[in-house]
Amino acid sequence: MSKSIEGTWFEFQHPNVAEGKYWNPVCRHFSAAQWEEKVAEIASLNMKYIVLLGSALRTDTAREENGEACCQAPYDIMESYFPTDIYPAADMSCRNPLETLLAAADKYDIHVFVSCGYYGNYLRPYDNMVNPEVQARAFRAMEQMVELYGKHPSFYGWYLPDEACINGYFDENFIRYINTYTAKGKELLPASKMLIAPYGTNLLKADDAYIAQLERIDADIIAYQDEVGVNKSVPGQTAAYYESLRRAHDRAGRSALWADMELFTFEGDVYKSALLPSDIHRIEQQLKSISPYVDRVLCYQYMGMMNRPGTAAYCGHPDSLKLYEDYRNLFGIGRYPRER
Repeated sequence: MSKSIEGTWFEFQHPNVAEGKYWNPVCRHFSAAQWEEKVAEIASLNMKYIVLLGSALRTDTAREENGEACCQAPYDIMESYFPTDIYPAADMSCRNPLETLLAAADKYDIHVFVSCGYYGNYLRPYDNMVNPEVQARAFRAMEQMVELYGKHPSFYGWYLPDEACINGYFDENFIRYINTYTAKGKELLPASKMLIAPYGTNLLKADDAYIAQLERIDADIIAYQDEVGVNKSVPGQTAAYYESLRRAHDRAGRSALWADMELFTFEGDVYKSALLPSDIHRIEQQLKSISPYVDRVLCYQYMGMMNRPGTAAYCGHPDSLKLYEDYRNLFGIGRYPRER
């Protein structure tokens, strides 16, 4: 039988406003109790991991028109989801979303990878990797988050949201970025795990040169995107990608091999329209393709793509209710969340 989904990405706000059409606005008004209920829903599907996309968000779409600076509201955002002097607090009903998430995860025995971003413009991931000012802000944020939340049992590790394309091989600047942040994360929390989730899975070359790169990467977990939701792959193709990755990771003997499986499709144009839940048939095929080769399957993402019927924390497209029930039935999962 295929592996079940063991974890999900999680976000307080989706950076791409068009994609987050069906859940961004309502999530701004979630109370702490509603955020806890959302974590309880995730636990009710026997998921054990949450990957927080952003502990902060910055989007700069300012450009020059006729020689004058121009900003395109509402896309220009600079906000944090925990108390910090780096960015202003997000305009949300829940005053400390990150504390609320970790407290709920403690209750439901979920491991949380806390995001190291976005402390530069999320639209410019490469610049964020190499810009020393961005790194300084991110490191300060990591220090502050450990001071505030380091005693939470659920604080399991870190996630690097500035993802790079593996265009055949990892860019050397991406490797330096991974290793620098991993070292900082382990300095602050020695037992913490670092997770990355690169894309370009359909382009990588799992040969000796790639294995040599894996041997130099300090990330504990690499969760490769299956890229089915963004229409770069189909389930019938992905088995070959992950099979080659399994061989490469076994030879390198370092980072664990996980999958970042996409639950979504698009309402219209890719990257320019709302994310919608896929159907359970496609998701079943995705799981069947990748399960034999990976250690664990994470999904992108529960938020917006699934909602438990009757939830007081509803956010997403109406089809999200059906996907929750279809997935629960697929794996014969009970209706009630577990607590510690």
